[in-house]
Amino acid sequence: MTSSVPPRRLLGWFDRVERDLPWRSPGVTPWQILVSEIMLQQTPVARVLGPWSAWIERWPTPSALAAAPTSDVLRAWGKLGYPRRALRLRECAALLAANHGDTVPDDVETMLSLPGIGDYTARAVACFAYGQSVPVVDTNVRRVIARAVHGRAIPGSPARTDLADADALAPRTPSGRYATSAPRFSAALMELGALVCTARNPDCENCPISATCAWLAAGSPAHDGPAPKRQQFKGTDRQVRGLLLDVLRDNTSPVSRERLDVVWPDSGQRNRALDSLLVDGLVEVTDDQLYALPS
Repeated sequence: MTSSVPPRRLLGWFDRVERDLPWRSPGVTPWQILVSEIMLQQTPVARVLGPWSAWIERWPTPSALAAAPTSDVLRAWGKLGYPRRALRLRECAALLAANHGDTVPDDVETMLSLPGIGDYTARAVACFAYGQSVPVVDTNVRRVIARAVHGRAIPGSPARTDLADADALAPRTPSGRYATSAPRFSAALMELGALVCTARNPDCENCPISATCAWLAAGSPAHDGPAPKRQQFKGTDRQVRGLLLDVLRDNTSPVSRERLDVVWPDSGQRNRALDSLLVDGLVEVTDDQLYALPS
């Protein structure tokens, strides 16, 4: 039976259009690939390019990051969003330096034992850094599978079956073993979702697997279930947290509460956002009741 995602066709397309991303360059270490994967979580590629390059130049190894002051790490994280990722990455770096010879483990289970490392990140590092044939599933892959395999406009909620679906598509030898191209196939599947099989305006005319896509064969039916929830930013506590952190990142000395109060007019929401930053360890109060990034 013809695969809904023919490996040769997809890989040939990927050979032609693969983006020249710095973390795909020869000589990039597993640690530097791990940093890219953490930064790319819920963050567009374009916003990660500059910070990633600066980050690995400054902290090319886990031990280098582990030795850095927390305030420097948060300033370098800048406006990437979800700054707790930076704290978890620094914790992860400390364990890699202390317990793993300053290197990133090459197996998924060990990776999952590290702080801030979830199933996707562990599999992505195993696949993209070490060339292991493990299924890697992100939002883009789930969308391609929903359309090409299941004939649905959008994927449902994440489930363990997503891994089984991705694994079933991986190229194999006649004996059933993974083909040597399996890791590159995983990257190609992700690229297809990022560049062609996009959420809002899929470019089906230029899709390399359009001839075998179940969704196209069904007439590209619209989604008939509940509308997917859109993450809002404007006016949320996330926005207020970001504004408060901006003040602290821009000042090398602690600031008064009055400096923070001017960033947002709603005192209740502002206080709630500040309290959450304190709880998360992203802000600290000095002995003289000033506010600063953690030292």
